[in-house]
Amino acid sequence: MVSNSEWFARRVAAVPRGVANATGLFAARAENAELWDVEDRRYVDFAGGIAVLNVGHRHPRVIAAVEQQLARYTHTAFQIVPYDSYITLAERLNELAPFTGATKTILFTTGAEAVENAVKIARGATGRSGVIAFTGGFHGRTIMTSALTGKVAPYKMQFGPMPGGVHHIPFPTLSNDVSVEDSLKALHFLFAADVPPEGVAAIIIEPIQGEGGFHVAPPALLRALREICDRHGILLIADEVQTGFARTGRMFGIEHSGVEPDLLTVAKSLAGGFPLSGVIGRADIMDKIEPGGLGGTYAGSPVACAAAIAVLDVIAEEGLIARAESLGDRIRARLDDFAKSNDLLPIADIRGLGAMIGFDVLDPATMRPDGGLAKQTCQRALEAGLILLNCGVQGEAIRILVPLTASDAIVDEGLELIRVALTRA
Repeated sequence: MVSNSEWFARRVAAVPRGVANATGLFAARAENAELWDVEDRRYVDFAGGIAVLNVGHRHPRVIAAVEQQLARYTHTAFQIVPYDSYITLAERLNELAPFTGATKTILFTTGAEAVENAVKIARGATGRSGVIAFTGGFHGRTIMTSALTGKVAPYKMQFGPMPGGVHHIPFPTLSNDVSVEDSLKALHFLFAADVPPEGVAAIIIEPIQGEGGFHVAPPALLRALREICDRHGILLIADEVQTGFARTGRMFGIEHSGVEPDLLTVAKSLAGGFPLSGVIGRADIMDKIEPGGLGGTYAGSPVACAAAIAVLDVIAEEGLIARAESLGDRIRARLDDFAKSNDLLPIADIRGLGAMIGFDVLDPATMRPDGGLAKQTCQRALEAGLILLNCGVQGEAIRILVPLTASDAIVDEGLELIRVALTRA
């Protein structure tokens, strides 16, 4: 048996250090919310491949759909020979997306690719170039999506000038003492100083910031952005790459606000672990782009499309939207108990929607969020048998992304391991 350390030594020799690893584990097998490494040690998975596994590892329905597709064909390139699963999935997404009028969907491969194409569509549809994003937001690692991402280290610091036309305003969070009014004031300052609203193609926002710390976009902000976009002919893009597909207790996170975007990006949990992403949008906007302006060789892989159709079936048939709400209540209740304990590291600002829950780990001396202690908590959790991730501008937050298909017993086991990890040494 080859050990984790032996594999890691080979990884160091063969793979650039620019791609980081949150753990030193090497996966051998996984089922639902459990994973075993190459040394056959079992872990509870509260990371879900960074929000990819809302229906868990290797859901039987997903595996069966993929096996059936593999027996037919694996690739034709949709632009050359189209196929039924792409159309069926687009129809399903059009029905589910939070749009009142006619809707169309185009499929890609990665979340960053979806965001890049949403920007292309917005620019093509409006004839404008400016894009406004938020501090703390994460939209990908390509050059354009790095420009949109509101965090310098590590996403921008070594890569030279970012593409022009991208602007940022503060995201309202309690920890940064930024209100909705502050954000909107900054937007109007931006319009006055750097780019007129008539030059802005789109405003992009995550309904809940992912990498930025699991901060929920206040409905008041989303409503104000909708009104500003309507007034100035700007398109509103909801980046649902991490919040989509039942994670927040709605199919899409923005549904909590009642605000309708113009374009919506999806990826991660769409295909149950297979690479697939998409842009869903108002049909009149989507059809502004001329034939050949959009696409990609692997975009909308037939294998991934088959998996995604199965994922949507699982979400509906297993009631995962309601399950996300009940899971979230269960997780919050336990975290509230942790916050009251004097035996644990202090935690605060328990936040999120549905089963997309985050909280800050505080320095006991200053009672301020502490990225070092959050990272230490994740490491201690791993040693105890739990895969857990931190996030936030300074890495100060712990994020919980347990599969929605996990049993109550597995969820409770994982929460107990968080308690162990937070225990004061």
